[in-house]
Order: sequence, then structure tokens, then C-alpha cells
Amino acid sequence: MNGGESAILEPVSTLLRSSAARLASSLRPVRGSVLVVGAILFAVTIAGYCAFILTHPADAWLSPVDLKVYRMGGEVVAHIRPPYNKALAAPLYDWPGFGLKFTYPPFAALVFTIFVPLSWGLLPELWLGVNIVALLVTIWLTLGGLGYRASLARLGGTLALASVLFWTEPVQRTMYLGQVELVLMALVIWDLCQPERRRWQGIGVGLAAGIKLVPLIFIPFLLLTRRYRQAAVAAATFAATVIIAYLVLPADSRAWWLDGLVFQSGRTGFTGWEGNQSVQGLITRLVGSIAAGQPIWMLAAAVVLIGGIACAVAFARAGHWLIGVLTCALTGLLVSPISWDHHWVWIVPGVTVLVCYGIRCRGRLRWAWFSAAVLIGALFGAWPGTLWGQPKDLGGFSEGLIWWPPNTDPGTFQRLGDRPWYAEYHWRGFQLIVGNLYVLTGLLALLVAAAIAMRINAARRGSEPAELAAGPAPLLSGHRHH
Repeated sequence: MNGGESAILEPVSTLLRSSAARLASSLRPVRGSVLVVGAILFAVTIAGYCAFILTHPADAWLSPVDLKVYRMGGEVVAHIRPPYNKALAAPLYDWPGFGLKFTYPPFAALVFTIFVPLSWGLLPELWLGVNIVALLVTIWLTLGGLGYRASLARLGGTLALASVLFWTEPVQRTMYLGQVELVLMALVIWDLCQPERRRWQGIGVGLAAGIKLVPLIFIPFLLLTRRYRQAAVAAATFAATVIIAYLVLPADSRAWWLDGLVFQSGRTGFTGWEGNQSVQGLITRLVGSIAAGQPIWMLAAAVVLIGGIACAVAFARAGHWLIGVLTCALTGLLVSPISWDHHWVWIVPGVTVLVCYGIRCRGRLRWAWFSAAVLIGALFGAWPGTLWGQPKDLGGFSEGLIWWPPNTDPGTFQRLGDRPWYAEYHWRGFQLIVGNLYVLTGLLALLVAAAIAMRINAARRGSEPAELAAGPAPLLSGHRHH
């Protein structure tokens, strides 16, 4: 470039830099206001939750039976090592008339030894705090996966979204039971939202699968999206969890993996129970028998699995990586034999993505994304049971629309096995919709995803245009494209 050209371009360059500086300066108040609004909303949410705690009996907001199972499993590893099928597979404690079994891989029991040194008087409240942090981390990481850099606006958006999603039934149920779902979800989201060049991407998926098997579904997703190294890391990490457990707990591992405990889904609980929002749960309730529903479920699960993974891969290859990840997670929820209501915490990143795509879009497409976010938030909301006539002094968890129809006491199944007179086998009309609300919503979402994925594929072939999101993110102004 000669001197004359430099003289011409220098004023233009200076003008562009000054314009960018003015734009950045004008956006700072917007970012700050998003943070202030988000902080206020989240503070109101926490204050409301504290008020709920102070005005309700303890078992209405915290009954950490699952956390106690985790701790008891850790104690078995830390203190005594009897055979798996005589210790961990037996009821570890009694709870209102029924026993709960340790239903996780042996590696999970090794991980849960972290709970052993903590007193039971402290652990439930501490774990409640961990779950709230995991909720915030999941939203923060999801925003990062969508391209928003670390900024005050991203923090404000995280707090604002968390203030609403905090009151969804899966989140409340996870905190109520002391479950690990929010933590595992945050681990998987962290792993899959890493830049593709990260050498150890996949390790989070492998670790999560070592604790609960369902995240294994992300390995074929990684393979089909040509992330071969990440799939290999995930598979190797999972294999390492199995080997480590074999080295520390050989008898227990042999009982779990080789003697067939891993395939005994009935040990987890009543498949047809209202709380099981999977395709198998839906089919079991419709046909009125676990045994009769098994062959139908196997066929349905195969169709959902193939279709769901295909949709997830289509989104990922079209550049909508996070939607692909969430479609894969949704597929896992649907095809898993057991997907308890608290497993559906994946609506947290799901609603976050819907809101952000709505922000980026224009016109009717924007309102379509926003409407979907509002609808899912409403359907999965932790609505008080008093809205449909449950007694105000009813102890235990009763929030959420899925709990409106009558259901069978899980302890009854533990004592008697499957029986044709269980309440879930006799739902009629609206009860069938509300009692299967999560799985029906998930199936509908997957059908919509399939339609969008087909349009994306058509657009990639040049036959028609397709747009999921376009334009800047005016509220989260720290946006960047990958």
C-alpha cells in the first residue's frame, strides 16, 4: 500500500474506531441494566423461596431421600464391602413404609464417598446450595455455548432466567429430593460447550455416564457429528470409571455388570408410576401392565432413538450445535426406561436456548420462540397442588401439573409387584394428558424438531430457505458468533 492510499484510508479507519467506541459506550448502560434487573429478579426468587421454607413444614420443601441413598452407598464403600446384591441392592433405609435401593453403577458409589465425612445435619442444606449453583452454572454455560462472552449482560441474563426456571417442577423436585441431576447436567453442558479444539472434550460426558448411564447417548451423537476424538475421550473415560470400580469393588462390579443388575429396571421403582415420564412409562400406563408394554416400548424406543439422534445430528451439522445437544438429551429422556420427573431439568438449557433464539430473531419467528419458552415454563411449572384441590396441610411434594391425577404409592409396588388395579392404569380423559404431560411435551417437541431438521436439510440442498435465528442479541450485548 502506497502513501496516498494510506492517507485516504486513515481517516476512514479512525472514524470506524471512534464509532465502535461510541457504540460500546452506549451499550454499557444496557449491560448494566440487564445485570440490575437480573439481580433483582433472582433476589426476589430467593426471598420467596426462603418465605416458602419459613411458612411450610420441612417435608414440603426438603425431603432428601435420594441424597441419603447416595450417602449410604458411599458409606458402604468407605466402611463395609459386602456383595452388591446383598448390600447396595437391598433397602438402605426405610422411608414412609418403603425402602429405596441403590440403583447406580458401582463407580457412583465411589463418587458418593465425598458425602460420608459430612454430618447429615449439614449435608442436605449444603447440597441444596450446590443444586442452586448448578442451576446458575448451567444457564451461564448455555449462554456461553450460544456465543455470549463473559460479561455483565451475560451474568444478568443468567440471573433473570434462573429466577424463573427456579420455579419449575423438575428443578424444585431435584432440590427436594437432594438429587444429582442438576450437577450432572451442568457437567455435560460444560463439556459439550467447550471449543471443539479442546483436547479433553468428552471427559464430562464419560464421567456423567459413569454415575448415571443415560449420558452414554451423547457418544453416538459425537460420532455422527464427526467429533471422533471427543467420542473416543467420552468412551475411554466411561470405560475408566468401570475399570476403577472393578479395581476397588470387584464383587459389586461383577454383580452389577455381569450378573444383570444393570438390566433390572424394576429395581428403580414402578415403571408405570406417575413420576416416570418416559416413553416406557407412558406405554405401561396405557396398556395396564409392565410385561405387556415391554415389546411395544422396545419398538417405540428404537424409532424415537433413531429419529431423535438424526434430528440432533442435523442441527449440529447445520451450525446449531447446542440445539443438537439438547435434542440428543431429549431423546435420552424419552427412550430411557426410567425418566423421573426430576430428570427433566434439561428444560433449563432448553428454555434458555428458546429465549436467546427469540432475542436474535425478528417478526413472527421471534414470537414463536418466545411462545415456546413460555409454554414449556408453564407446563413444567411447580404449580401448588392446592390449585387442583389437594389439602393445604398435605405433607410432601405436590407441586406440578403431572401430580394432578391419582397415583399409586411407590411402596405398594415394592411390596406387591405389578397389579392391574394400580391408579395409573385407570386414568381417563384429561388425566391421561396431564399425567403424561412431560413425555407428551417431549414427543411433540421432537416432532417439531424433526420438521425443522428436515427444513434445514432442504435448505442445505438449496431447495428452500430456512432460518432459526438471525440478527444481534440486543439485551445480551456481549454476543459473539463462533
